[in-house]
Amino acid sequence: MQSGLFDSAKSYEPLASRMRPQTLDEYLGQSHLLGPQKALRKVIESGQLHSMVFWGPPGVGKTTLARLLAQYANAEFLSISAVMDGVKEIRAAIEQAKAFHASGRITLLFVDEVHRFNKSQQDAFLPYVENGTVIFIGATTENPSFELNGALLSRARVYKLRGIAPQELAKLFMACMTLEKGLRHKNLTITKQAAHLIASVADGDARKGLNLLEMASDLAEADGDSEISETTVGEVAQESVRQFDKGGDLFYEQISALHKSVRGSSVDGALYWFVRMIDGGCDPLYVARRVVRMASEDIGNADPRALEIAMNAWLTFERLGSPEGELAIAQAVAYMAAAPKSNAVYMAYKGLIAQVRQQPSYEVPVHLRNAPTNLMKEEGYGLEYRYAHDEPEAYAAGESYLPPELKDDQYYLPVDRGLELKIKAKLEHLKSLDKASDLQRYPDTERGSS
Repeated sequence: MQSGLFDSAKSYEPLASRMRPQTLDEYLGQSHLLGPQKALRKVIESGQLHSMVFWGPPGVGKTTLARLLAQYANAEFLSISAVMDGVKEIRAAIEQAKAFHASGRITLLFVDEVHRFNKSQQDAFLPYVENGTVIFIGATTENPSFELNGALLSRARVYKLRGIAPQELAKLFMACMTLEKGLRHKNLTITKQAAHLIASVADGDARKGLNLLEMASDLAEADGDSEISETTVGEVAQESVRQFDKGGDLFYEQISALHKSVRGSSVDGALYWFVRMIDGGCDPLYVARRVVRMASEDIGNADPRALEIAMNAWLTFERLGSPEGELAIAQAVAYMAAAPKSNAVYMAYKGLIAQVRQQPSYEVPVHLRNAPTNLMKEEGYGLEYRYAHDEPEAYAAGESYLPPELKDDQYYLPVDRGLELKIKAKLEHLKSLDKASDLQRYPDTERGSS
């Protein structure tokens, strides 16, 4: 049996904790803050610290970065959490910092989830920040403009941390398999596809990804596998399967036949299967809900009135009950079947659900962000936003409302039927205005590939 970290006599330490970087060179991501010649890196390497607020999503290294700050500055590191601690713990930390200060030592006070402290608790730090008793480092997942007191915010510089890129996470997971502090003791390998799948599921969160990798390694080990595969990762990362009410095969065959008759524009077929279901004891409200789904999935913007008619049929049955209410549902079923068909919105929505789950969480472009506070204005939020109502045809030609990484993507493809014929013509007209405009949000010479 190996000794040390994995000795069964010693307490277990999670992989995410073991893999915590010990130097800036090991630190993952945040190159916009910690790259060569970047301001924060210079501050850290010089050891000349100031109070800061780290703002970013979970698992991107806010706590780790604070520890590195203390290490490089040879400072005492004290940590409290707004989730776990209160006034008593704040006072104890301050007293400890006073003792360090009296002996000439620097204290870095790290406050995790600082936005969860109320105004009076946040105010408690101010005197000790001002007199140099502590260097204050706050970590928050929320916008500090809204969640932190102005007085505290004015004494600390805000650094925004970003989700870690999938490529960097995948490299980390691959490296974990061969590192002594990682998973080397398990004698496992991991496929590139599995590493990238974990990175995709982690969505920029290194801690979440490392936890998932460790669970996948445990499963592979339990199954006697020598490799962590996509299948293994899928088993530990799978979402809960939605549960439906159980019923006989015939019931589901009939609702399928009803839906397909509507989609196929067979009024007679749709009415027949509707009556068969009602005669068999099906709850009419169940059918009403399914008809609403048909209106959005199979008719969509080819005839937007279909959704209104479906909702009205549902409401009519709720108010009148049976048997009068069934007639309103039958009327809606007939209208759905006869209406022009388009699944363009449904396909766009379904495709985007799959795409968004696989892609990183791209940031909202700065020109689309709201800027109600001075901090956000200083960050350039909304600076170049063009107000469409002030533009010709109330359209800001050349503008983009997607992240630059997705600039050329098109999701909604209207069909040549019903109202969507007009929608398609309008969208093509607007696209021609974009092409002719000199005001391109992401000029080709500056844009990367999507």
